[in-house]
Amino acid sequence: MASTSLVSLLLPCVLSLLLLRLSTHLNPDPTAAVPRFKRTPPLPLRFRHDGAFKILQVADMHFGNGAATRCRDVAPEVGGARCSDLNTTRFLRRVIEAERPDLIAFTGDNIFGGSASDAAESLLKAISPAIEYKVPWAAILGNHDQESTMTREELMVFMSLMDYSVSQVNPPGLLIHGFGNYHVGIHGPFGSEYVNTSLLNLYFLDSGDREVANGIKTYGWIKESQLAWLRATSQDLQQNSHAPAFAFFHIPIPEVRGLWYTGFKGQYQEGVACSTVNSGVLGTLTSMGDVKAVFLGHDHLNDFCGDLNGIWFCYGGGFGYHAYGRPHWPRRARVIHTELKKGQKSWVEVESIHTWKLLDDEKLTKIDEQVLWRRSSV
Repeated sequence: MASTSLVSLLLPCVLSLLLLRLSTHLNPDPTAAVPRFKRTPPLPLRFRHDGAFKILQVADMHFGNGAATRCRDVAPEVGGARCSDLNTTRFLRRVIEAERPDLIAFTGDNIFGGSASDAAESLLKAISPAIEYKVPWAAILGNHDQESTMTREELMVFMSLMDYSVSQVNPPGLLIHGFGNYHVGIHGPFGSEYVNTSLLNLYFLDSGDREVANGIKTYGWIKESQLAWLRATSQDLQQNSHAPAFAFFHIPIPEVRGLWYTGFKGQYQEGVACSTVNSGVLGTLTSMGDVKAVFLGHDHLNDFCGDLNGIWFCYGGGFGYHAYGRPHWPRRARVIHTELKKGQKSWVEVESIHTWKLLDDEKLTKIDEQVLWRRSSV
């Protein structure tokens, strides 16, 4: 009887030693990397206790290889030969510290494929400030991201698995063109009656890279399968609430060119580089009724907002230092600030949407503040 008890006590210890020896044999390097889980933000994303939600748009970082990648189109006082991708990283850190965003939206050309020797390493370096500050972030692709060592699908899968990312490859179970078509809902704050309801909806779309239409090379465009998903998603969401929405994609639609003649706020300094194909994006967004603003990238010298059919189309402005720019025209970031209305007992629906830009100068100068939408004016 005593011997049986002794065996029962020793058996777990022997098994543990055997497993330890086996793991050492299979993986003899004690410094080898071990698998770990993705660090995720608290989900769902929601408005803060003060009824606000702030999005930082980062457009066209064009990140390469870090310190070895030189800046383009900068004034001598910016740093000359010492200016590199690290200037982009420094700018992103400064803006995060100054604005404390609740979400960062990277709107394409996050890396510049031709200068990035390893796409994964470049992405990790480019996004690192968001991860460092534990800020939730979402990303879409531009027309340059896939020009390095990863395909567009691989890039979106990789970004969806990175720490604090809320990015998605595509809606599960649906066949949709491209990679990076997804919805993110922003719920009401804790303590409000809308704690389980999305009060702001964000649509992210893949606008493609380069294509051929009617024998002519052109930029990509949003396809009908994407628009069908967008319409269906919007319709489903509006059955539960009439929350406003934003859309994010990289390449502008052809109608943005016409804003030169109708008025805009900000700088319109280069021709709108869009597809020759008009796939009906504006008509779809107008018919949906919930989208109040669209945020774009691609044209680095444009940072304006203009109204098309009651929807504001806003450029982020060039953010990255390895992207083309203009000397003495600082790199910039866009901030989108949404505020809820205060009810008798708690926060209720969205009341207003503001935006402004920050310049990468000594003071992080704030410019072009404007109201994009206010519920009382509807």
